[in-house]
Order: sequence, then structure tokens, then C-alpha cells
Amino acid sequence: MNLPNKLTMFRIILVPVTMALILLEHPVWAGIVFAVASITDFFDGYIARKYNLITSFGKIMDPLADKILVFGALLCFIQNGTINVWPVAIIIARELFVTCMRVVAVDKGKVIAASWWGKIKTNVQIFAVLFSIFFEWRFPTACAVVLWIAAAFTLASWVAYIFENIDVFKG
Repeated sequence: MNLPNKLTMFRIILVPVTMALILLEHPVWAGIVFAVASITDFFDGYIARKYNLITSFGKIMDPLADKILVFGALLCFIQNGTINVWPVAIIIARELFVTCMRVVAVDKGKVIAASWWGKIKTNVQIFAVLFSIFFEWRFPTACAVVLWIAAAFTLASWVAYIFENIDVFKG
């Protein structure tokens, strides 16, 4: 297993650690662990591209690791009762839809790569989660606004993926 794939697996291993720290109400440690996990996303992609270490495993697991990391934190916030379920539902629905769309596209011989909308969406989601980890107890309204902004970017990304890949749905 190459270094980028090890970083991806490390990110996945940090998910339950982050979740436990959120649920145990240790926001500083949860934020640090979440930030470290998020930073591995940048480095695994950078290293894979720079040294031509792109693998099928990485193409599948890297975006999946991002989703698991964000979902884990958001579900903990719901469990704690600190955020509204609707922006989380939008985020999860989009991720599941686009993942299914990618599977259908592969079956048709097409690969749907991450778009700039998708990369922006991921960064906004990561910011929203970090903001919520650090400030949910002190500024719940601000956290709700930031999470709704992430949901709006997620929705925009969803629409962009549909329009950019409409041929996946044809015949």
C-alpha cells in the first residue's frame, strides 16, 4: 500500500476517534483530530498526483473517506441535539446520489471525476464541521447558519453534477 492510500486509511481510522471526542464533549481535541484527518485529504491527493501514485483503491476510498469523516461528525451533532437534521439530510442525500451516479456511469464506461464544485463543497463542509466542533456550545445560531451555507453549496454541487453528467441518465 502506497503512502497516499495509507493517509486515506489513517483518515478513516480517525473518524471514530473524532466521533468519540465530539460525543464526550471534548471540542478542542475533536477539532484537532478532525483537522488532522482533513489535512490528510490534501496530502494524499498531492502526493498521489506528484509522484504518479494514483490507484483504483485511492480513487474509490479517498472520496469515501471524506464522506465518512464529515458524516460521522454531523451525525454526532444530531445525537447531541445541537444541529438541525435538515441540512445534514441534504448533505447525506447529495453524497449518496452522486456516489450512485458514479457507479451507474462506471457501468456505462464513464468516470465522473471530482469537479471544482465538489472540491469547494468538501472544503465548505469541512469548515462547517470544524466551526461547529469549536463553537456549537457557545454560538449555536452561527453554527446553524454555517451548516446551512454548507448545505447550500452541497445542493449547488449536486445540481452541477446532474447537469454536467446528464448523459448518465439517458438510455
